[in-house]
Amino acid sequence: MSTSRTIRVTVRGSFDNLSEQQKAQLIAAGAEHADILAVQYTEGGHLTYDLAARPFFCFRFAEQVDDEREVPKVTARAEAKAAAWMTERGYGFKRITSQTVDLSEVPLGKAGRKRQL
Repeated sequence: MSTSRTIRVTVRGSFDNLSEQQKAQLIAAGAEHADILAVQYTEGGHLTYDLAARPFFCFRFAEQVDDEREVPKVTARAEAKAAAWMTERGYGFKRITSQTVDLSEVPLGKAGRKRQL
């Protein structure tokens, strides 16, 4: 019996060697990427950054898998998607790191345990 698992991957990095024009483009589009209250984990990835404050970005990805052995592949795909997004737009980047969470392993809080009863 297989159980579907939701895997969330947060990919972080730094913008690198951006031209003044690229910085201006990113800052102009920044309002749609700076609202941390609108953060989502999606299969295509949700990008947040505040380039006016600091040169870092964060992508959030989510995928469903049926086998825990697929988790490293999900992480690798998320990193590749983030790098591809940056590369396709000509944005330099460095120091890509990621953090992966299997939501099936996250302990429920008090409210979550009550809902299970």
